[in-house]
Amino acid sequence: MISHPSRHCTVELQALPSRIGQVRRIVSAQLRYWHMDALIDRASLGVTELLSNVHRHAQPDKTCTVEMELLIDRLKVSVYDHDPRLPVMANAGPLATCGRGLAMVAAMSESWGAVPDGECGKVVWFTLPAPGETAPAVWGRRLRLTAVEPADRRFTEVALVEHGLDSREPERAPARSTVPG
Repeated sequence: MISHPSRHCTVELQALPSRIGQVRRIVSAQLRYWHMDALIDRASLGVTELLSNVHRHAQPDKTCTVEMELLIDRLKVSVYDHDPRLPVMANAGPLATCGRGLAMVAAMSESWGAVPDGECGKVVWFTLPAPGETAPAVWGRRLRLTAVEPADRRFTEVALVEHGLDSREPERAPARSTVPG
């Protein structure tokens, strides 16, 4: 039997302060499901900062999508919104109470960026390196890793092919969460 474990989670929401806490809990739960507990604090911090920017700055609305994707050696977290203006990292002083969000994302992540998304909108993303021995720890079964041509050359994706699935082991449902706006 060959199956492809879910490595993708998407949450659609209105970037309101009450929703940001819910998304942090979803991010934490998803990372626990993937056995990536070591990334919870940094991923939660990063997604909080990006959603706070959508709440403060995005026009014409606060609708956005948070996407988490577990690649073979990293976690990629992206926030899509409908405002085409790309964010600018501010030069906030050491005592500033705001304006340091993107600098924090840059400091705690392996990489980050922002690109236009279609005709009206953008995506702001960051990556975190996965702890060692990611694939076997995440899936807990024998895996054969097969490289595939990445759509985005900055990231190397792999196809995870599972072998020898024990029929007595319960199947896990794909982890997709939707929080209505």
